[in-house]
Amino acid sequence: MTSRVLVSLFALTLLPGAGPAGDAGASAIQGVWKTVEVTVAGPAAQTFRNVQPNLTILTGSHYARVEVHADSSRPVIADAAKATADELRATWGSFFAEAGTYELTGPNEMTMRPIVAKNPAAMAAGVYSVFSYKLEGNTIQVTTVRDQNGPIPVPVTIKAVRVE
Repeated sequence: MTSRVLVSLFALTLLPGAGPAGDAGASAIQGVWKTVEVTVAGPAAQTFRNVQPNLTILTGSHYARVEVHADSSRPVIADAAKATADELRATWGSFFAEAGTYELTGPNEMTMRPIVAKNPAAMAAGVYSVFSYKLEGNTIQVTTVRDQNGPIPVPVTIKAVRVE
């Protein structure tokens, strides 16, 4: 997967059920989730099932996500003090971490607002991502819709399963 697809695709990993935050819909999505499939739309549509380690934790109004955005396992660095820039990028460049707040903002729609992130640009004032979602039992599918810059031109759909 390209790094551009990976950045936009995991700007969403998991989202909630129906209704305003704090009601039964929001509580239906609380827990720990693991992405198992990623589908990128568009002319070169692809589905990825070899998803690297990831977890999303959803509480009543907050989320935390840690993910590896790569096609394969990250290399282990023997000595970080002696590693080259390329070695550091290969190991840490594909690691994603973000936490913030979320709210249900419409029927089958949710908005996430980062508070802290590996990428400082995600923490800028006014940054947000909106997703549509479909929750069926312990499986959720979320699709990118728009962010502070407008509609997402190539939507990404994430399928995740509840692990707790």
